[in-house]
Amino acid sequence: MIFSKFHFNSVLQAAVLVVATFSFVLIGAETVSAADHPNIVVIFADDLGYGDVGCFNEECPFQTPHLDQMAKDGIRLTNFYVPTPYCAPSRATILTGRYPFRHTMVRNPSPDSGASNFGLPQEEVTIAELLKEAGYATAAYGKWHLGHKEQWLPRTQGFDEYVGILYSNDMYPVQLVKNEKVIEYPVVQASLTRRYTDLTMQFMEQHRDEPFFIYLPHAMPHKPLAVSDNFYTPETRENLYADVIAELDAAIGEVLAKIRELSLEEKTLVIFTSDNGPWYGGSTGGLRGMKGRTWEGGLRVPMIAKMPGTIPSGKTYEQIAGTIDILPTVCDLAGVAVPKDRVIDGTSLLPVLKGEQSDAVHDAIYGMQGEKLSTIRSGKWKLHVRNPGPPRFVNLSPEELDNWVDPRGPDGVTLLAPYEQASPAHHPGLVTGDDPREMMLFNLEEDPGEQRNVAQQHPEAVERLKAKFDKTNKEVPDFPAPKSDYLFQTGRGQGRPLMRLIGGELRYDRVPESQQHLLAEPSDAEKE
Repeated sequence: MIFSKFHFNSVLQAAVLVVATFSFVLIGAETVSAADHPNIVVIFADDLGYGDVGCFNEECPFQTPHLDQMAKDGIRLTNFYVPTPYCAPSRATILTGRYPFRHTMVRNPSPDSGASNFGLPQEEVTIAELLKEAGYATAAYGKWHLGHKEQWLPRTQGFDEYVGILYSNDMYPVQLVKNEKVIEYPVVQASLTRRYTDLTMQFMEQHRDEPFFIYLPHAMPHKPLAVSDNFYTPETRENLYADVIAELDAAIGEVLAKIRELSLEEKTLVIFTSDNGPWYGGSTGGLRGMKGRTWEGGLRVPMIAKMPGTIPSGKTYEQIAGTIDILPTVCDLAGVAVPKDRVIDGTSLLPVLKGEQSDAVHDAIYGMQGEKLSTIRSGKWKLHVRNPGPPRFVNLSPEELDNWVDPRGPDGVTLLAPYEQASPAHHPGLVTGDDPREMMLFNLEEDPGEQRNVAQQHPEAVERLKAKFDKTNKEVPDFPAPKSDYLFQTGRGQGRPLMRLIGGELRYDRVPESQQHLLAEPSDAEKE
């Protein structure tokens, strides 16, 4: 069984590790009673683009009234970055405050690829662990994507409760997991946004009299797009992406309304952001590139924070910041010390959120492409040291459309993301371009769309940023190739692993019975 309870010895060892790990937590921190701790809610959208939110894009094709109001009531950060244009590394960073080359989640683990046998290392310290030690009730509802094995699950990383999917919603079969048990397979994806929202509100209700931390990593608008019946508009099915955004926005509005209903508004910090740029169908707001590329459209994401009485309303911060800053910001607000035994790349944004600081908190911020450091942003300048990759275009065949299927229930009715939605033609951020090999420099104040490479005109800026880049790049280790749980032995050698998590067990639902004898577990050397 994959999801079995820990044995007693494992629990004892874990307890010793926890005590050792957290011996530093309160050293140097201001003593704050549990009752005085503020609540924290971090909402993390999946593949939501910078231009998908109205208050970040004057020409936004979608309606986001609740997020727009949240920005009016709080602060927008308009140059806010994830460290990588991919899901899992970005998720590890928001929880640890560290660049991927430090927490080592430089790739996306997947149950059906050559990269399944890894997760967020146990020695990493998350926001949930720090706050739990300080007396918080902690919960995570949504996409995890930081490993599927027992040692990588949310409750080993400081969460009291977890309900969600362990991988992306296109990594079939998609299962709903509660703590360490599969409770629904296959999950009805159109129900996920609703369920995560209900669970969040229930948890706040149950813990209204004690401090709580909720991590809410929604599955949408990652493909396959899925929306509940209340938001689906069949007469305009080409607007499926818009329906998904509308439901996500409304769900966030419900969470904010629940906080008001519980009279916890002035005691609760709510943060909203995204894990990377958009996939086809989303908007970059005119930024170049998309998910999977280190152009601005892949790395720059919307960020809104709200806490009445602490964060002034209607503010905008235009200096560079990023998800590396979430952990130190939360710890600063909660009166909890950040770990002292490791590098924390982020810095507290609390003075910025309070309106006490308007200058830059970072001299530079970095972007990664896989295991390689790729970009540096410093002030108005952005230097691409490695090829960011051109935008990708799709011409979906009927077979490829399977990736866009949204099962709607027992009636057998399905939705397909239309061809128009998968086309970049209507999204100016997804522009054609060369596949550059040389270093490129952009002045993002004058050219946020990264259209004019000015490296030759500003060699001094290239030299200065490259020197900073090289200094940080020396800290980036070599990463071994990822290992898989199970391999498919073929006449040509070892092929794609076909491991599936079903009912808590490994299954091989894509392998014919006649071929199952070819399945083999990797050798000990291959697992290491």
